Amino acid sequence: MLELEIRGKRLRLDEDGFLQDWEQWSEEIAILLAKDPRFNSQPLELTEEHWKIIKYLRTYYIKYGVAPPVRMLVKQAKKELGPHVDLQYIYKLFPQGPAKDACRIAGLPRPTGCI
Repeated sequence: MLELEIRGKRLRLDEDGFLQDWEQWSEEIAILLAKDPRFNSQPLELTEEHWKIIKYLRTYYIKYGVAPPVRMLVKQAKKELGPHVDLQYIYKLFPQGPAKDACRIAGLPRPTGCI
């Protein structure tokens, strides 16, 4: 089991960097997860576009207990970010994909299926 230390507190992560307790998440933790070289081939600098997707993922998870299907994620991202958004655009923001990167950075549990 891996750990992430923040302000003297140790958070448990699985081998791919997913928080074991999604309720411990904070924006500060998201920034650390996005930059952690153990889980990213390149560190991510989170922009306003990243945050809108991350917040949507968390809101959806809190309401339904699962990450949204990829179609819903793209549809919401289009509303928030503009008509240029498609799945390729999501992959530009989160190079390892919505399940691997976006959900991990959003502090959600590892999705059981693709989102």
